Amino acid sequence: MVRLFSRFVVLLSFFILPVASQAQRVPQASRISRQINGQVRYAQGGRPAEFMLVRVESFSGGVAGEMTTDRSGKFAFIGLAPELYVVSVRSPGFREVSQQVDLRTQVTDYVQLTLVAEANGSSVSSKRTGVIDATVPHAALSEFEKGRDALLNSNKAANGILHLENAVRIYPRYVEALLLLGTAYMDQGAWDKAEHALARALEIQPQTANALFALGELYLKQKKEADAEKVLLQGLQFEDRSWQGHLSLGHAYWNMAAQFSDETRCRTLLEGSYAHARRALELKPDLAAAHLLKGNLLFKARRAQDALHEFEEYIRLDPSGQFVAQTRTLVQRIKLALAETKKS
Repeated sequence: MVRLFSRFVVLLSFFILPVASQAQRVPQASRISRQINGQVRYAQGGRPAEFMLVRVESFSGGVAGEMTTDRSGKFAFIGLAPELYVVSVRSPGFREVSQQVDLRTQVTDYVQLTLVAEANGSSVSSKRTGVIDATVPHAALSEFEKGRDALLNSNKAANGILHLENAVRIYPRYVEALLLLGTAYMDQGAWDKAEHALARALEIQPQTANALFALGELYLKQKKEADAEKVLLQGLQFEDRSWQGHLSLGHAYWNMAAQFSDETRCRTLLEGSYAHARRALELKPDLAAAHLLKGNLLFKARRAQDALHEFEEYIRLDPSGQFVAQTRTLVQRIKLALAETKKS
């Protein structure tokens, strides 16, 4: 986890983190790329729906993109043309849900999709894509759905894990169940079990980006930054639009930099951390944790005014966040130091 500096260090001798300046060109309005951000939630309980396949289709014909939601149920499609689109999600046991988005008159739009359970239960769909295996036996699917529903209720997490374990026992190659089981283990702090489940999912489908990102998050929690870097880089090869993947890699490089006394090595890692924090914010501008990381990096580079902006954005976006109290204190110290600098 990113640690905030407790003291203002403008007067300390430290290197400046070089940041490539953005080209000062204003693109033609018609050439500005559009993006769609959104989140998928379950109607029952309102829990974020993770690892759900989201598809964007253009009215002019063709699929503009597909991706799976992250652990918070969120997704983002960037680089879209100014057209009409349909954003849709389908999952076994739930009604297909879709929403029309018009990017002809706006640069971005935010979509909220809610999954409602089928009234008559569900069966295995031959149209399933992504990590969902169409050969899943009905008994395994039933256990998976019971486990997923139980996880919607925080008081039934243990019961949900039991059902997911049953699903995997019935069908050992059930990647979707292994993914959900791995993240459920992570929520319980069962790191070894989580790593085994996620590693097993990757054995079956090595290009499952969300399994790689979840594994990277797990390694970060265990302070295994080198392992986290490896799997996060692999995940970004398959899904470069994952803001969570870029943010996690930024955290990994930040933590790794603190372990080196060599200035050149430290600087390289911090530059990498900055690049991924910035990329995460390009994909998701309202990502509070990325603003905090970027603020820390700018502060360490003695760019106090720029750091101040990022810290204030973090506070605005996540007013009850874990590090808000510390950040508020740091913001006041920066403001006081800047004021003193102007007087001198």
